Amino acid sequence: MIRILFLADTHLGFDSTFKPRVMRRRRGLDFFRNFERALEPAYRGEVDLVCHGGDIFYRSKVPAQLVDMAFEPLRKVAEKGVPVYIVPGNHERSLIPFRILAAHPHIFIFEKPMCYCMEIRGHRCVLAGFPFIRDGIREKFKRVLHKTGWRDMRGGTYILCMHQSVDGCTMGPRNYTFRGGADVVDFHDIPQEFCCVLSGHMHRWQVLDRDLTGISCATPVLYPGSIERTSFAEKDEKKGYLTLQINIDDEEMDRPFQWQFNELPARPMVQLEYDATAEDAPRFETWLRERMSRIPEDSIVKIRIRGEPSPEVLTMIRARSIRSIAPVTMNVSVTMPVEQFVGKSPRRYATH
Repeated sequence: MIRILFLADTHLGFDSTFKPRVMRRRRGLDFFRNFERALEPAYRGEVDLVCHGGDIFYRSKVPAQLVDMAFEPLRKVAEKGVPVYIVPGNHERSLIPFRILAAHPHIFIFEKPMCYCMEIRGHRCVLAGFPFIRDGIREKFKRVLHKTGWRDMRGGTYILCMHQSVDGCTMGPRNYTFRGGADVVDFHDIPQEFCCVLSGHMHRWQVLDRDLTGISCATPVLYPGSIERTSFAEKDEKKGYLTLQINIDDEEMDRPFQWQFNELPARPMVQLEYDATAEDAPRFETWLRERMSRIPEDSIVKIRIRGEPSPEVLTMIRARSIRSIAPVTMNVSVTMPVEQFVGKSPRRYATH
């Protein structure tokens, strides 16, 4: 059998800084902790390879120190002889920054359409992949896939690695479904010779094994989702990574392909709404303390202010005032109607 650990959209560096001006809890550590947790099976030697489906980082321009920190856990996996395959995502703008910091004989990056081959207990495994294609992947997909050279390989188990949306994948609280767009891969363009597709890009974990009409497809597309919640659109989603088992022995062929979602701890997200019309600062403070006493102390909180707050309430919702009320374990942001920011700096009211 072939055992694979698949994770994606780690967004390392999210809400992180190496030179903080204000001492408060930042979410960056949450992402790094879940990154390490996801890699634990690889540390223990329980998988044959690790695939990262893209968006290692939270944006394209990151400091070299962050790149080194992000690749240290992957190097630790590689040092144990477990190969690591990486698809550059859209946040990397299809390139891994400071490439030399990722250099290791067991770390492989799909810097262009290409294939990597490896032998696993005498069986040939072919990983074809390409970096994120920003524009027009639907029309380009077949050509890009051809450029990987996968048809020139001499048999084995074929796996496609990418960072794209595919017909039928979903996102958001309203379950928006991707279908037929120029930047969406046509499900039926994926060759059946591939046993599966490992893709990043969707923050919701999901497995697509049917097309938009409900017809079963031979090649499932697997999204592990992000390892932590990056926005309130994901507040009710589970976060984690996937482990796969591809059975290649004759006695196992009745169940040739198995997968398992492994949940990671994700901090709770809570939205609070307050109608500030004709309210005074003491009443707002009482309301805020009471609401915060009801929710987990490690919550990520968004406070939506409705109406026209008084100058006193505006003072209360500045970051400094919020920090004096909220537990230090919380992350709190405040949003208000745009018109309230005229002549003011929104940043004063933004983050705890």
